[in-house]
Amino acid sequence: MIERLLLWVDDRLGTAHFVRHALRKAFPDHWSFMLGEINLYAFVILVATGTFLAFFFDPNAAKIAYDGPYRLLDGTRVSHAYASALALSFEVNGGLLIRQVHHWTALIFLAGIVAHMGRIFFTGAFRKPREINWIVGIALFGLAMLAGFTGYSLPDDLLSGIGLRIADSVALAVPVIGTWLSFFLIGGAFPTDRIIPRLFIAHVYLLPAAIAALLALHLVIVWRQKHSQFPGPGRTEHNVVGSPLFPRYAAKSIGLLLAVIAVACALGALVQINPIWLWGPYEPWNAANPAQPDWYVGWLEGALRLGPAWALHLWGHTVASPFWPAVLLPLVLFLVLIAWPWIDAAIRKDPASHQLLDLPRNVPWRTAFGVALFLFVLGLTLAASGDVQARYLHVPITSLTTLYRIFCIAAPLVGFAITYALAVELRAMGGVRKAPRVRLRRTAEGGFEEEPLP
Repeated sequence: MIERLLLWVDDRLGTAHFVRHALRKAFPDHWSFMLGEINLYAFVILVATGTFLAFFFDPNAAKIAYDGPYRLLDGTRVSHAYASALALSFEVNGGLLIRQVHHWTALIFLAGIVAHMGRIFFTGAFRKPREINWIVGIALFGLAMLAGFTGYSLPDDLLSGIGLRIADSVALAVPVIGTWLSFFLIGGAFPTDRIIPRLFIAHVYLLPAAIAALLALHLVIVWRQKHSQFPGPGRTEHNVVGSPLFPRYAAKSIGLLLAVIAVACALGALVQINPIWLWGPYEPWNAANPAQPDWYVGWLEGALRLGPAWALHLWGHTVASPFWPAVLLPLVLFLVLIAWPWIDAAIRKDPASHQLLDLPRNVPWRTAFGVALFLFVLGLTLAASGDVQARYLHVPITSLTTLYRIFCIAAPLVGFAITYALAVELRAMGGVRKAPRVRLRRTAEGGFEEEPLP
């Protein structure tokens, strides 16, 4: 019966040829090509756990008196959103586990995107003809950051409320349109009862749909353009050497899926994250909280702490000090990343298409720039926890702020110089492996064969 059904479908859709071709498709064997799949599987876990949480979460900012099992908050005025998040943690079977798995998986998702983009950057996989997929990856990272921040803000606890207050201040700092932008996002003067419902819609509907669409586009482009690959025996600019999709690569991919699920569940079960009952509900006058934001927005908070106190008054408008570190700096960084394929091609004077990847040591200036950028962002991220460091190290917060300002300037310069020198030395020791130059020649039988070029 199954055979007849498959034959009936194939007779109408012609699926057999596509399936046969797909199962023979080659995938590179290098482990780094599996980083992108971690993101795909993390997104699947996020959708599954988020669907479970959405059944029990109440996106309502109206206040009620808490009357639940956590007696330290008994009688406290909290929002419906905060009360439902507490109910998920203490009353719903498996609710706390799913909450923590969801949160940890969000961190894995963003870390996987960064690691995947790092592999692409340092190996030159963004070069022609893969510029579009590089831009898709940058957009995915931006949307994932927004999805993480909106989800992080939904419980309406003290920590998330402080983060929303900072985000609203950043929106207000945008020249000319800042007030309108703030009103559009939160529906009035902060705080309002409209914030949580709007965040819920964005987090549950809009952002996952956009991320899913970009992931699908990314996979379609990869399938159409084929994978890039590292130089090696038998590998040219015109082929892909690796394992067929079925059965070898499929087995590895399924194993990776199970590993991602296992790691996310282990973290959710064994490592506490975001204990909202300890922070308490958000109140505008209460900001005493030693906790820190998730790492993917930590660099933005660090930039706010290190940014200059410059407030300009131009043509009747004020450019507030948060604008420089929290609006202009991220905008410049994202624009540079988006334009990087063309910047790299212009510097190297190489507009050609590439199938073979670069070894990082063979392009010293690009590798050094990537290390410098990493050190700059690392300095901003460390600065985000300056108050906690000052508390435990018994060091004045002003001294740490000055230290990290120096670090964010000096460390990238020193890192660039050291990395460049090391890459040049390694390139000289190992030699630069270049792909052989070939062209395709039609044979008498109607096929094609490679002909070396001088």
